[in-house]
Order: sequence, then C-alpha cells, then structure tokens
Amino acid sequence: MSFKPTGRYVDGDFRLIRLFRPSDEVIMQTHDDVVSYILQKNILDKNSLQKAVEEHQASGQSLISILKKNNLVNENQLTEIIAASNKIEFINLSADMVDPMAAHTVTYELATQHNIIPIKKEGDSLLVAMSEPLNLAVRDQIEMRAGCRVIPVAATPNAIKQAVRYHFNVQNVTRQAIASMRLKQDVAKDRLGIRELAIKSSRVADDPITKLVSSIITGAIDARASDIHIEPHEPDMRVRYRIDGLLRDAISVPSSVQQEIVSHIKILADMDISEKRLAQDGHIALVHNGHEYDLRVSSLPAVGGEKIVCRILDKSAGNWSLDRIVTSADDNQKFRSVLKNPYGMLLLTGPTGSGKTTTLYGVLQLLNTHERNIVTVEDPVEYSLEGITQVQINTVAGRTFGSALRSILRQDPDIIFIGEIRDFETAEIAVSAALTGHLVLSTLHTNDAAGAISRMINLGIQPFLVASVLLGAVAQRLVRTTCPDCKQPYTPSPDEVDELGLADSTETPQLYHGTGCNSCSNTGFQQRKAIYEILVASQEIQRMIADGKSDDAIKQQAIKEGMKTLRTSGLEQVLNGTTTLQELHRVVDMRTE
Repeated sequence: MSFKPTGRYVDGDFRLIRLFRPSDEVIMQTHDDVVSYILQKNILDKNSLQKAVEEHQASGQSLISILKKNNLVNENQLTEIIAASNKIEFINLSADMVDPMAAHTVTYELATQHNIIPIKKEGDSLLVAMSEPLNLAVRDQIEMRAGCRVIPVAATPNAIKQAVRYHFNVQNVTRQAIASMRLKQDVAKDRLGIRELAIKSSRVADDPITKLVSSIITGAIDARASDIHIEPHEPDMRVRYRIDGLLRDAISVPSSVQQEIVSHIKILADMDISEKRLAQDGHIALVHNGHEYDLRVSSLPAVGGEKIVCRILDKSAGNWSLDRIVTSADDNQKFRSVLKNPYGMLLLTGPTGSGKTTTLYGVLQLLNTHERNIVTVEDPVEYSLEGITQVQINTVAGRTFGSALRSILRQDPDIIFIGEIRDFETAEIAVSAALTGHLVLSTLHTNDAAGAISRMINLGIQPFLVASVLLGAVAQRLVRTTCPDCKQPYTPSPDEVDELGLADSTETPQLYHGTGCNSCSNTGFQQRKAIYEILVASQEIQRMIADGKSDDAIKQQAIKEGMKTLRTSGLEQVLNGTTTLQELHRVVDMRTE
C-alpha cells in the first residue's frame, strides 16, 4: 500500500510532516488542524478519532465539542488543542514566569472568575495567560481594566490557578498592606482612641487595614477553610485557618496593628468595639466570586488582647442532597429505609465538627414536601432551608430548647429537628413528640451509635420509652480524602495488611496516598468525606434496650444484623483509595473494634 506525505501548520513553531495511509484522508478532511495536532501528540488513537469525526459529520457539532462531551480528552489537552487549532501560542505556565506588577493589573476576582493571569507588559500590549483564550468578552474586560491591548496565550487551567494562588495569596497581600502602612514596632505602644479606631476601620477599600482584613477573609474562603482564628500574640498576631478539620498557620501580622484589625472586624460584624471585657457575637455578610457567605464572628477577651474566630458559611451551598452527602449506596439505602417511618426518633452522634448537622440538613431536604410541616430548633441556625420553619435559640430572652419545643408542638408539626439534646427537659419533650406521631431528628455527643441509647437513658429517659421511639442511631466521622492531583499507589507494610484484615490473602492490596502538591498545600489531602455507623432499631434491638442490655451487647447484635462499624466503613474507604490508614486512625478509635 502506498503512502503520501501530509504537511500541516500547527502552532507557529513547526510544521507537522507525517505519513498517512489513503484511508486516513477521511479523518483529515475536516478540522485538519485539530486532527493533525491530536495525531501528532498521540492524544487519541485513530479509531477513537475516526468515530469522533463521523459523529461531527453526522450531527454538525464541532469536533472540539464532541471531544469534550464524550470525555475523550481532559481539560488540559482540550486547552492545548484549542490553542493549536486557532494559531494561539500554548505555554507551560509557572508562577515564576509571571511579572508581579503585570499580574496585579487585574483584580483577584477577575483572575479567579475567568481563570486568567497577566504575564508581562510590553509597551501598550499585555500578554495574558487564559484557559479559554477565545473568550473575547473577557479579553475586552481586561483591556478596559488595564488600558492595554491583550495578547492571549493558552495555558492549562490548573497552571493558571496555581499562578493566581501564588501571586494573589494572603501572604503577599498582607506583606503589601504592611509595607504600605510603613509600620514600626514602636507603634504598638501607642493607644488609639475609640473614635479614631472607628474612623480608621471605616475607611474606603484602599485603606491598608481594610485590604488586610479583606485578604485574610478571602484567603480563607479560597483555601476552603471552615474557620478563621485571629489570635493575640507577641511580637506578631497569628492568623490560622481550619481546613479539612485541622488548623494551619496562614500569616503573622505585627501586633502593632492588632487592635485596628480586631476593631475593623467588630465594626463589620456590628459588634461593640468599646466593649473589650466581655465575649461578643456578630456576623458579616459578603459576596466573593459570585457566592454569598455568612461569617459568624465570636470575640473572646484573652491575655494580650481579644481573640476573634470567624465561622465561614457558604450560603450558596444550599443543595443539601442526601445522595451527595451519603455517597455509599448501602448507607444511603439504610437512611431512606429509616426515614420511611411516619413517626419515631433518629439520632446522629459524633464529636463537634463531624458533619452531623449537614447530614441532617440532607435528611430534611429529602423529607421536605408541600404535604409536611417541618420545624427546626437550632443553636445557631447555620443555613436557611427553603420551605422549613427554623427557630433560633436565645437563652438571654428565655428561648431554650425546652421552651421552644413546647411552642413548636402547638404549631401542628409533622417533623421536628432539634439541634442537640442536652438535658432531661429537651429529651423528655423529644420522646413525647415521637410517641405522639411526630418524626424527631436530633444529635447527641457519643462515641458510637449504640452509645446514643445509654446517653438517652443517662439523661433520665426510661429504657422502655427509648425502645418505643428509637428508629435508629447513626455515628458519623469526617475523614480527609486523598488529593487526586498527587495521589500515588504504594504497597502496604505487613502491619498495614494485617490491620486491613487481609493477612490471609494471597494477593497484596494496593493502597494510595498523597505525596503533597500545590493543590493540597503539600498535605496530601483535599476535602473530606463522611463515614457512617448506622444502627437500625430492629425488634430484637428494641427488646434489648427495654431489658437494659449494655451498649456492647446491642452493638454486637446490630453487627450480626448487618451494621458496618465506623472502623469497617473507614477501611472500605482506605481499600478503594479514598483515604489512608493514618487518616482513619486520626478520627476513629481503631482499638475499640
């Protein structure tokens, strides 16, 4: 069979000279720049490419759209293909290639929203790295902002995100703010009056203190932090973020501006800046990158000054789908089975910050229909749920869990969610509600699912009443998931194999761990996932509760009936590469099972 050469101009740097069989001409008849680049880079085999071209000819859709729709190429490859087919230069971007002065010709919001970063300025031209270099509207925005003609170059989305993160991170912004204030440590000895502080904290957005506070808050949001800790220390004030359940150092700020920063935050949170002796609470509403956030601010007088802690709540993340929260098919089915009961009590247990409220919000969203009246009593109400009446506890005004529940029972509820059962009064009313035809959802602080039973009895509820109302008890933990960008396989040690219960297996399992990268701040983990221990109150377990059997006996019976313990659920996640044994040891007491 004969061959003939085909040449094609690709990206301005070289010509593609390849030999193709005559049968390959069918592929080369359309989008030959795209096809040539794909073949030259070995992105797809010819059979897959042929099918994509045939679909393009049959449907009329662009070849690039078909490649994307069918997941034939990843995001990075797609960017390269688009650049090559449109004669746009593609670069392997790194943070050190970017001129810091050029980077800040656009705002951080513009850079993150459209995933762009200016690289350098040459005369009246600005070289801009873009993940979507054909987006003319974004190019116009940059030109209007920078006053320069934009020359786009293509770069992978991840490379641009890392460059933006480096040049706009909280540390760099903080250094700029501190430098602009020309701070001296001697200033710490000066005591500014309250009126002067208020004026300073109310300045326009270009004020250094405003910039500094803004960078601390937006830096925490971009780092996916759940809390911001601003702590008084000498000689520097420490700022830490809680990310995936663990605190990480963010920045250190000279203590000379500590008072101004605290006062500025308190003004934003509508708190009394003149009161430094008592703890206060407030909140800040803001919009960042198109998302609405609510910051719950708490101040605490301490040695050296006031400590500020801000809880970050993403109001835009209100899609509380149980399928998204409880991803295990078996656990999801057990939840749905329990929730089919029209009345009774479901208890979630676990330490603070283990995701109990989030899971229950998913349950409420599943149960939320026009035919049901759902009322919650919470302290505090963290997120607003559409179609559900939510009551905020206010102990100062005398609105406790007990008093609120009494009022709720006169509101004809079908489902009642109690933020936490803390005392006999709340437990008694909750049990009474469950006995009289209501579905009651609540949380407790116990180590495992069976422990919820003894906790209710210790609060003063009779065992036969607990047995009568209990539908199920669920223990929950959050484990950090292995970073997908630096996830690597490894062969476990003999001790790890034994812990996995595979010592007798003829094959050694393959586990995964994160090696650390920029995406996960070199931790090896990104985000978290819930694992569950779901105890369904069968007739036998109800009988054991009424007879006063121990937690261990009830737990063993539940295991016989198919309950997966936290340890078992966690080991499943380790074996499928979602997390690591070390992370599981951090959140689950492996010795008790």
